[in-house]
Formats: sequence, C-alpha cells, structure tokens
Amino acid sequence: MRRRAPARGRAAGVVLLVAAAVAALLLWWLQARSGIEGERVQLAAREAAATVTPHTPAAAAAGAASAPPGPPLSALGRAERAEQLELWQARLERARNALDGYRAAAQYPHESRPIEEHPDQVRPFEPIAEERALRMPGGGSAAQGVRLRTTQERVFASGLESNRVTVTLTDETGRVLPLRVTRAVLKEVTPPGQTARTTELALDVNDAGRQGDAAAGDGTFTALMQPGTQGFGSFAGTVRLELYLDFQGQPGFIYFDLVYSPEQAALWLPGVREAAGPGGLDFFVKAQVLMPGRYVVTGRVDDHRGLPLALVQFNGEVGKGDAEFRLPVFGKLIRDRQPEFPLVLRDVEAFLLKRDAFPDRVMLPRLAGVQHRSRSHALASFSAAEWASEERTRHLTEFGKDVAEAEAKVKQLGP
Repeated sequence: MRRRAPARGRAAGVVLLVAAAVAALLLWWLQARSGIEGERVQLAAREAAATVTPHTPAAAAAGAASAPPGPPLSALGRAERAEQLELWQARLERARNALDGYRAAAQYPHESRPIEEHPDQVRPFEPIAEERALRMPGGGSAAQGVRLRTTQERVFASGLESNRVTVTLTDETGRVLPLRVTRAVLKEVTPPGQTARTTELALDVNDAGRQGDAAAGDGTFTALMQPGTQGFGSFAGTVRLELYLDFQGQPGFIYFDLVYSPEQAALWLPGVREAAGPGGLDFFVKAQVLMPGRYVVTGRVDDHRGLPLALVQFNGEVGKGDAEFRLPVFGKLIRDRQPEFPLVLRDVEAFLLKRDAFPDRVMLPRLAGVQHRSRSHALASFSAAEWASEERTRHLTEFGKDVAEAEAKVKQLGP
C-alpha cells in the first residue's frame, strides 16, 4: 500500500508552487480560448446555414454576408437569426466573465499570492496524517472494523534529514487496539531489471518511548527513517520502509516512501534582510550556495495578530557563493488585506531543482517557525496598483478581443 503526499504535494509539492500559479492562470486562459474557438465553428456553421436555402447553391451563399440587404427575412430566417443572437449573447457573457476573472486573479504576481489560495500550505511542516484499512501483504483486507492511523513528517529528504513515521491501530470508535510490528525493513525502490545498490536494513519500530517515540505504551509505534546514516548515504532515489504487522493473529502490511538525495545544495546563513517601498515589502533570506542552479524558496507571512496573509516565493537561477532569495509581499496585497504590522516571515522551505533527473530536487533544511519580524509601515506607503507585466497585458488583450468580437456580433444581430 503506497504512501502518498496529500494534494498540492507536501514539502513544496512535486510541482513548483510558482509553476502551479502560472499553470492555473494559463489553464484558465486556454480553457476560455478553447471554448470560444469551439463556438466560432458552431456559429459559423449556423450563419452559413441561415444563408442557404434549398434553391441557393453553397457558392452563392458564401457571398451573402457582403451582398446588399435583401427582402425581409422569412419566419425561418428570423428564427435562425434569433438563435444566433442568443448564442452570441451567451458567448459575450462568458467572454466578459473570463476577462473579469483573469483580471481579478492576476492582480497580484505569481510570487506573492494570498495564502487562502493555498490552504494546504498554511502549515507546511505538520505531519502528513492518513487513515486507511488494515490490509494483508497481498493487498486484501485483513480485518473489518479496524483502521490504521499513520503519520510521516515529510516526503522529500536530503543529507542527514530524518523522517519520523508513526502507526496506530484503532477501531471505528477511535479506541486504540493492540498491534504488533513483526518486521520492519528499510530498502531502496529499485526499477525493474536493475539490481539494488544498497543493502536492506532491519529498522527498529517501537512503542517504548525511545528513538522518536513520544510516549511508551500508548499504542503508537514509531520509526525514524534517516537514509544518510542508515546505509543509503550514497543513494539517490526512493527509500521505502516496509512494516509487517499483526493484529490478533491476522497479518497486515503498510509501507512509507521517502524520496532521498544525499547531496547538500546550500547552507542557510543567519539573518533576514527586509526592504520596503511602494511596490511592497521584501524579505531577503540568505544562503551560501554550494550547487548553482534553479532554486525554489517558499515562505509564509502572517500579520502581528498571527493571521496568515501571503505565500511568498523565489524561483530563479542562482550562482555559486553567497546569495539572497527575495520573498516579496506585493503592495496591493498589503493594501487589500490591511494586515496589522509588524509582518512575520515563518516556515521557509527551499530546494534546488534538478531537471531531467530523479530525484528532481535537493532539499535544504527546513526553517521552521518565525524567521523575521518586520518593522512597522503605514498601509498608505504601499501602492494600490495592480500587477503589471508583459504576460498579464498579453492575456488581457486576448480576452479583450473576445469581448469586442462578441459585442460586435450582438450589435449586428440585434434589433
């Protein structure tokens, strides 16, 4: 039974968060354009049909649009004209909605978004919790009326990072049931046809209050996956913890996957710098970059009351040496949300993206908790202007063309 991260990928997800924001806006635009292009075909067919009669050749009908006004339309022609008008009116409404929707969604830049757009990113370092049926090693159900409650701290790890895993068996009322772990094995996930490069390791899983276990005898079994110290220090790929269980003589099975890289991409440096201007408030997180490349850095910003405000990101190429990652809070976002200063930067995570490789990233250590508190700033010192860019202008122009075309057709077909 494969363990998976929840939706939107935990630990920065499998996709870049900034790429997700770009993809969402592009998908919105493409869907709107796709629907409009489909309507063009339908409307063109209806317009052509309206000019063709049983006694009019198709070639003659092709020039009907440019011909001088003819005699009044027949009842059939008026009905077809009304049908076209209705279709164009509906298309106009959709085009206006698409334009207004994109304008509203793109009023803030990709790297500075309202955090309510990403509810799964508000508390990124909370353990991934799941509940599922107890199943046998072959996949069949092992017992009815019982559930496995599991947690794991992360999906991606690098260097000496560890992943704490817990397993608890309960009945349907939540009462903890006796469980035994008969075997626990840490191993690499080897592609078909390849030989494992590492040796399997028998791992200690306990409910004795040691090695990460929170409380002895509470029915929750704990294991620590730390590939860098458990024989996988030179391995890059998926490391799997397989647990063989027993409940009242009935076997059970579950596994946890951890995508691991032994490399160290960068070292965090102390201190966070801030800079404020009409465009917003920028936080600069410092690091010594050991491996140059594209870095993705994500942080959360709360106001002084602890209310989540923004998801802020850096996504760009960085050279080797000391670097600063800019995490911006956009000015209009501050003006719109009216947070109480000082603002707080917390829970920063980062990775080096590796293209065409697996694992596709090298994680930096998590910076959990508060990393910086800003100075106080007057809301009026920030601009209320919407985000401006070539990308946004281009999309607004395309949506505007669709609106103008539909408005012209409605006017032409109207009374």
